[in-house]
Amino acid sequence: MPAEILDGKALAERVRGELAVEVAEFRDRTGITPGLSVVLVGEDPASRVYVRNKENAVKAAGMHGEVIRLPAETTQAKVLATVDRLNADTAVHGILVQLPLPKYLDPAEVIERVDPLKDVDGFNTVNVGLLAQGNPRFVPCTPLGIIELLKDAGVETRGAHVVVLGRSQVVGKPVALLLLQKGKGADATVTVCHTGTKDPARFAREADVLIAAMGQPEAVKADWVKPHAVVIDVGIHRKADGKLCGDVDFAEVAEVAGKITPVPGGVGPMTVAMLLRNTLFAAKLSAESRG
Repeated sequence: MPAEILDGKALAERVRGELAVEVAEFRDRTGITPGLSVVLVGEDPASRVYVRNKENAVKAAGMHGEVIRLPAETTQAKVLATVDRLNADTAVHGILVQLPLPKYLDPAEVIERVDPLKDVDGFNTVNVGLLAQGNPRFVPCTPLGIIELLKDAGVETRGAHVVVLGRSQVVGKPVALLLLQKGKGADATVTVCHTGTKDPARFAREADVLIAAMGQPEAVKADWVKPHAVVIDVGIHRKADGKLCGDVDFAEVAEVAGKITPVPGGVGPMTVAMLLRNTLFAAKLSAESRG
């Protein structure tokens, strides 16, 4: 029997609808409209699409959204000065620097410049450290979206063996740390495979939940997957024929897995929904600090 499809698009729409209600209630109670500022440097086509989607989602949720578009030749100092200005702006609760930046810029320095209390991407060292300590504040949006998908689908992670393919700072490491937390949607036994892992397929076949974030188109085949396992595909690639695919060979794996996310329509929409949730959380923290 083909796998059950985990519809991230439908879940994201539901989450966004709930958030719109929360935003309206928060605004009525405090007089504060949650604000997200996105810094976009250059003309990367994929980044422009991502930013446009985020901008539309922010407005639909009743939040204030601003995109600061800087030319590709912008200096490091100018990008840092832009971040400093947003840090000081009390109407801005969340700051997102769209990656990748042009190659001549230092993304680590830019990310560290973002106020940790406005770091809705969860990439600042302070927030990464809090997650590692088991006291998460802002967590990267894609891992948060993965956990929400698992919880919504009724996947029991407590005691389950989760194998994560990939150790990036954006997905692999933070989702592993989230799954190691205590509580619902966590308490898992986690194995992380990476480019130094010998025979990652051997580990993948042992997974109750397999999270593919390798950055390799359709690398995960049916013989990588334990029958009835849950498969979360984080990758997104465009094939020669123009169609999108993930890190998982969907047609093959869907015949073996118990549940699987599609590409597109799986993890991607949840990432944007979690960005909105983080922005509202940042606005609540700001309101609390004002007393």
